[in-house]
Amino acid sequence: MSPADLLSQRSAWFPRPVAAPAAEPPDPAAAPLRLVCFPYAGGTVSAFRGWQERLGDEVAVVPVQLPGRGLRLRERPYDTMEPLAEAVADALEEHRLTHDYALFGHSMGALLAYEVACVLRRRGAPRPRHLFVSGSRAPHLYGDRADHTLSDTALREVIRDLGGLDDADTLGAAYFDRRLPVLRADLRACERYDWHPRPPLDCPTTAFSAAADPIATPEMVEAWRPYTTGSFLRRHLPGNHFFLNGGPSRDRLLAHLGTELDALGTTPHRKATREATWTF
Repeated sequence: MSPADLLSQRSAWFPRPVAAPAAEPPDPAAAPLRLVCFPYAGGTVSAFRGWQERLGDEVAVVPVQLPGRGLRLRERPYDTMEPLAEAVADALEEHRLTHDYALFGHSMGALLAYEVACVLRRRGAPRPRHLFVSGSRAPHLYGDRADHTLSDTALREVIRDLGGLDDADTLGAAYFDRRLPVLRADLRACERYDWHPRPPLDCPTTAFSAAADPIATPEMVEAWRPYTTGSFLRRHLPGNHFFLNGGPSRDRLLAHLGTELDALGTTPHRKATREATWTF
């Protein structure tokens, strides 16, 4: 593959985050640690805007842009989890991002991060140094919803009830309507997902639950515990299913992530600035 082809594919799967003025995001290949981030159903890399500035230069934030959105809008989105996980694992290996890396996923992204970790383990690749799952029930609890079959109006109501759509935000509502096809594909991938028993992962895992999340309750998030033989910690935050998108809950999430990434030995000098209250 030529350098131009490599750059083109890298910008497709792993577009570089937009940095603050006069700041350049760290090179993922050169940073001490990579945090590979997977968005929720229908989401894009914009869900992780500002994360690089918050987490610092010692961690390269690597958002994953899935087909069907952003600059990949003309690509057909996956509607089955297994081939999507294989394709993401291919891209991670091809671009040498599977050393000194951690995985973060929210909602559907958590399920995808888990599946990618399983694919990489099967291939004999280095394990992630940490798995962060957020706003997601454990894998064996998927498959009990059929939101992808709802009418546009009904699906819009579901997302609004979860906190992902504001009636007063007409620009956001119009954007949501344009994203309906990719949202339905993502929901099909989750709702047709059929977990099969596998040995647990051996990487440390942190799971984030939110107080007002009806589809990933604390009990459902706690059910991730048997999925690792490593340490397991659960943090409980205020907010709804989309607490990732802003406000105090997002700030607390990023503070917690910073603490745990620091604990991996990347930037010990920042530890004192991080919130460190654990919830089990």
